[in-house]
Amino acid sequence: MRGAEVVKEDAPNLASDEHRRIHALVSAWLIPPVPPPAWRCAVAALIGVAMAVLMRVALLGLHGGVGATQPFFPAIMLVTLYAGWRWGLVPLSAGAAFGWWLWTDQGTTAISEDELATLVIFLLCAVMIVAAAEGLRGAMRMLARAREERADAEARLRVTQTAAGVGPWDYDMVSGDLFLSPGARRNMGAPDHGRVRIEDLPTYVHPDDREMTRDRVRRALQGLEEYEVEYRLADTSQGERWVHGRGEVIRDEEGKPIRMIGLNFDVTNRRRAEEQVRESEARFRNLADSAPALMWVSRPGGIREFVNKAYVEFAGLDYDGALTMDWRTRLFPEDLPNILKAQVAGEASRKPFHLEGRYRRNDGEWRWLKSFSQPRFGPDGGFIGFIGIAFDTTDAKQAEAKLTGVNELLEERVEAAVAERDAAQAALLQSQKLEAIGQLTGGVAHDFNNLLTVIIGALDVVERHPEDERRREKMIGAALAAAKRGEKLTQHLLAFARRQPLKPEVCRVDRLIAECEGLLKRALGDAYTFHLRLGAGVRAARIDAGQFEAALLNLVVNARDATPPGGEVTIESRPVTITRKQGELEPGQYLRVAVRDTGAGMDAATIARAVEPFFTTKPPGEGTGLGLSQVYGFARQSGGSVDIESKPGQGATVALLLPIDEGVADAETAPVVDHVQAQVPSRVLLVEDDPQVAELVGVMLHDLGHSVVRAGGVDEALSRLAQDDGIQLVLSDVIMPGGKSGVDLAEQLAATRPGLPVVLCSGYTGGDQGRARAGDWPFISKPFSLETLAQALAQARPH
Repeated sequence: MRGAEVVKEDAPNLASDEHRRIHALVSAWLIPPVPPPAWRCAVAALIGVAMAVLMRVALLGLHGGVGATQPFFPAIMLVTLYAGWRWGLVPLSAGAAFGWWLWTDQGTTAISEDELATLVIFLLCAVMIVAAAEGLRGAMRMLARAREERADAEARLRVTQTAAGVGPWDYDMVSGDLFLSPGARRNMGAPDHGRVRIEDLPTYVHPDDREMTRDRVRRALQGLEEYEVEYRLADTSQGERWVHGRGEVIRDEEGKPIRMIGLNFDVTNRRRAEEQVRESEARFRNLADSAPALMWVSRPGGIREFVNKAYVEFAGLDYDGALTMDWRTRLFPEDLPNILKAQVAGEASRKPFHLEGRYRRNDGEWRWLKSFSQPRFGPDGGFIGFIGIAFDTTDAKQAEAKLTGVNELLEERVEAAVAERDAAQAALLQSQKLEAIGQLTGGVAHDFNNLLTVIIGALDVVERHPEDERRREKMIGAALAAAKRGEKLTQHLLAFARRQPLKPEVCRVDRLIAECEGLLKRALGDAYTFHLRLGAGVRAARIDAGQFEAALLNLVVNARDATPPGGEVTIESRPVTITRKQGELEPGQYLRVAVRDTGAGMDAATIARAVEPFFTTKPPGEGTGLGLSQVYGFARQSGGSVDIESKPGQGATVALLLPIDEGVADAETAPVVDHVQAQVPSRVLLVEDDPQVAELVGVMLHDLGHSVVRAGGVDEALSRLAQDDGIQLVLSDVIMPGGKSGVDLAEQLAATRPGLPVVLCSGYTGGDQGRARAGDWPFISKPFSLETLAQALAQARPH
C-alpha cells in the first residue's frame, strides 16, 4: 500500500514456473503445435513399428504367439500423439499383421479361434487407444495455444503498464501474501529483486509524508474513504519525485477487510509542470500588478475574473470586492447614459472598443479614465470575454482646461499668463507622454489578449488532461513562452518611457531593430504599410539599447504623423564609410539606420530647424517638438549624428549615423556559467510584503537549495536577524510598508553587519529604485527567472 506498496515475494513461484516450462517443452516435443510434415510422420510410424518388433523379438524371439501384439500399444499411442490418428493406424495395422504372422507359425498353419479372438480384442483396444490419443493430442494442442495466447496477453499487458508507468500491487490480508509488480517497484524506488516486507514500505516514503500515507490507509481500511494518495519518495538522488497511488479494499461478508489491490504511477513530471505553470501565472500577475494602469479580464457577460493591483487600489476594496464591484455606481451621473450605451454596443460587437468618462475613486475624488477593451478567444476560437486596460487622464483634462483659460486671459494678464501657460504646457507635455503610452498600450492590449489566451488556455488544458504528458509539456511550454513575451513587452514600454537605467554597451543594431519590430508595428498602426530592410549584419555599435529603441520609436511615430493613412514607412540599416569630415562627424565606419516615409516631406528651412528643442510643425496641442531633439541628443551622446533628406511632397528620410564598434557584442563575450547548479546552500532571509510573490520566490530559493526565513517588512526583518544568527544572506524587495524601504534595510545592515550579503529586487520603476541601483548591492528587476536570481545571489557573495 502507500500507493503500490505491498510486495509479494517472487521466489516461491520460481520452482512451479520451472516445472511449467519443462512440461511445456516436453509437450511441445511430443505433441508439436503445428502438424509435422508427412515424411516426419512416416519416419515416426516406422520407428514405432520397428521398436515394437524389436521389443518382441528381444524378449520372446520369433516363436509362439504369446505377446505378439502388446508391444504395439505404446507405438500406437506415441505415433498418434505425434502425427495424428491416420498415422496411428500404421502401427495398429502392423501389430495385427505381425500377430497374424506369428499365430500362423510364420504362415505354415491356420490361426486358431483363441488367437483370432485375441486379434479382435487387440484391434478393438488399439482403435480405442488411437481415439483416446487423438483426443488427448487435440486437448494438449488447445492447451498450448491457450498458454501462448495467455503469454502474449501478459506480455502486452506488461508493455502497456511499462509504457504508461503503471505499477499494480496486491495484498492478501488473510494469508499475508504480498505482490508488487516491477512497475510498482520502479515507481516507488524499491529493489527490482529480493524480499521487501510491508514494514519496510515507509522507508521509501518521504519522512514528511509518512504520517499522511498511514492515515489514508487507515481511513480506507475503516471504510471512511477510497484509498488515494500522492506523496514524495524518500530517495532524492534524482531530485524530488512524486508517486500517486490508488487502491480498493475488498471485504468479506462481515465487512472485514481481507484484501487490498491497486496501482501506482509516477506523477513527478505532472507536479513539476504544475509548479512551472504556477510560477508562470505568478510572473504574469506580478507583471500586471507592476503596470501603472487599471487592468482586468472578464468573462462573457462582463463578470471580472482577474484585476490587477492598480484596479484594486482605485476601487478601495479587497480583491474579491473589486471583482464584483458594479462600476455603474462609480460613474459620474452625466456620463452614465453615454458610457452604458457605448459599452453595450462594444461588448455586443465583440470587437475592440474604448470608453472615456469620470469615475469616483476610493477617496471620493472624480477621475477621468480612458479604457481600451479587446476581445478574448479560447484555444478553440470561441469568444471567452474581454481584456481591458484603463489610464487616468485627469491630469491631461485639467491641463487642457487650464491652457484654455490662459488663452482667454492672455491679453489682460500677459506676464502671469505666460508663466501659467508654461506650467500648463509642462503638465500637458507629461500628459501627452502618458497619452502616447496609452495609445501604445491600447495596441499592446491585443498582445496581452494573445498572451492571456495562451496562458489561460494552457492552464485549462493541463487541468482537464493532467495525465497526458505530451500535451501537458506542450501547453506548459506555450504558457512559459507567452509569459516571457509579456515580460519583453513591458521592457520595451519602460524603455520608451525612459524608466530604464542608461547602460551603453556593444550591441548588434540589426538584432535590436528585429526585437522591437512588434512594438514599432503597434505604434505605426494597421493603416500603414511597414517594411524592414536590415543590412548591418553582425556589425555593432556602442549604444544604450533602451535609448536606441526609444529614438527609433520616436522616428516611426513622427513618420506616421507626417504620412496619410495608406502610406508606407520603411526602416533600413547598412554600413557606410565617411572619407572626410561631414559637419560633426569624423571620417570612419558608421552604421546608418534610416526611417523613410511617403508623407508630406519638409522644405530646407524646416530641415534646418528640425532638431531644435520645441520646434514642431504640428498644430498646437498635438506636438511637443522634443521627438527629433531627443533622437539627435542620443546620436550625439553615442558619437554619431542625424541626417535628414526630404523634399516637399516626396516624403522624408531621417537617418541615425552611429560609429561601428569592432568589439564583440557584450552578450556574446559573457562566459556561460550555470549559476543554478553552482549555488552554495545558505540560509536566506526573504523580505517581501506580498504573500504571493513571497511564496513564489521562496519556492525558487528552495529549488536553488537554500533554506528560507520570511519577513513582511523592514522591522520584522531586523527582528529576525537579531534572533537568528544563522542567516547568511538577505533578499529584499525595495518598496516596503511602514515608511522604510529595502534600501534603508540594506544601508542599516551595511553599517551594523557589513559582512552580510544583500540582494535587492523591485518591480516598480520609481521611488527608491535609483538609490538601489546606485548602491553596492546586486539589483534585479521583477519579474525575474531562476537563473537571474541565482546569478544575483552568486554576485552578492564575497569572492
